Amino acid sequence: MEPLKEKIVLNIGGLRYETYTSTLQALPGTKLCHLTEPQAATTFDYDPDTKEFFFDRSSCLFEEVLNYYRTKQLHCPDLICKSVLDEELAFWGLSNTPLSPCCWQKLTIAEGQKEEYGIWEEDQDVAGLLDQAERNHSSWQGRWQTRIWTVFEKPFSSLSAKGLAAVSLLFNIGICILFIAETYEHYLSVHITENHSNFTVFHSEVDYFIYIHFSYLLYLELFCVLWFTLEFFLRLISCPNKKKFLQSPLNMADFLSLFPIYIDVSLKGYPTSNWHFAFWLGFFRALYFFKLLKVLKLVETPVTLKVLSYTSRATIREIITLLMIFFFEILFFGSLGYFGDLTEDSPETFFTDIGSSFWWAVITLTTVGYGDVHPISTAGKLIGACTALCGVLTIIAPIPFFFIKFKGYYDAAMIVEKRKSKKKQAFTLPS
Repeated sequence: MEPLKEKIVLNIGGLRYETYTSTLQALPGTKLCHLTEPQAATTFDYDPDTKEFFFDRSSCLFEEVLNYYRTKQLHCPDLICKSVLDEELAFWGLSNTPLSPCCWQKLTIAEGQKEEYGIWEEDQDVAGLLDQAERNHSSWQGRWQTRIWTVFEKPFSSLSAKGLAAVSLLFNIGICILFIAETYEHYLSVHITENHSNFTVFHSEVDYFIYIHFSYLLYLELFCVLWFTLEFFLRLISCPNKKKFLQSPLNMADFLSLFPIYIDVSLKGYPTSNWHFAFWLGFFRALYFFKLLKVLKLVETPVTLKVLSYTSRATIREIITLLMIFFFEILFFGSLGYFGDLTEDSPETFFTDIGSSFWWAVITLTTVGYGDVHPISTAGKLIGACTALCGVLTIIAPIPFFFIKFKGYYDAAMIVEKRKSKKKQAFTLPS
């Protein structure tokens, strides 16, 4: 028999495979190619009676390995983890072998699901800080630090924690009600008559909007913020990881929301007509509503909210790309709309400047359509129609991607929840 037509028998996990030596020699340097060498019988597990080489490996994956020697295309069986495939390829000396496009997409989706599951398994910030606090339970200071932190972060850990959570919830609701009530009385319209000359009777009447803070609302808000200040610094002092505590967005919002009332107290409620000053005070006061998110500590956070959080973080790059596309479309269609509406000899136009056309482009691309600003000319209307169509396509195109990501995290969340429920059942079973 010719050497190239000589056959070789392989026993892989109990299944016998027979092939030509020329097939195994197609990839020099690999383990199967070494079987064709003269000293292979002494190097590998060779049975002279059956004249076959034995390997205690997966026969299912070996079929794909052997098929790669024949066709130079590597495929992957269904329901096979990528890490198992990589390990098997490394054993046969085929590391870094590219998969066929049909199987690469399948394994990429599976690998993404594994990543989503791994991210979901990571401990949350509060849980990690609680674990770290429990490890610092040795010293006297560590014990009190752990107790204070647990009282604030675990509402159902004790009766005092429940009472503190109820009081904190009442203050959170109260400060939000005060914020809404203050907007009705912060800004007053004052009608002032000015005399511009002492010799002639010439007056001008001007309306001013003045920012003023009334005393009873000021004191009520100050009382609530004093409680929040005490709560914030107690949590900061008792927190086992100060850096991680200050990096939390909710904690930063709590800290920034403490300043507006103290600035108002320093002014003693005196009125001011500085609109920038009133804006920034109102902006930081709006952070009060973030305190309502602490209500989630009193109930089990819905899985959907957790999934939305992970999905938002995972798709942040895609969201930024989408916003960049929208920004380009706003500039492009806004400019076209402004100059397109000037093509006809008509003095009537809603676009007083190019800034108003950019506003129109934003409203049209997002399909909101206020109608306060719109093109009048024929060319402007055609541009407006193209703007609306591009806005619809820009919004619709990434929806499947976000849906796939959301579904991946949701499936991973369901697996984690089932595992937790099974663990709880295992602990509650009688011995």
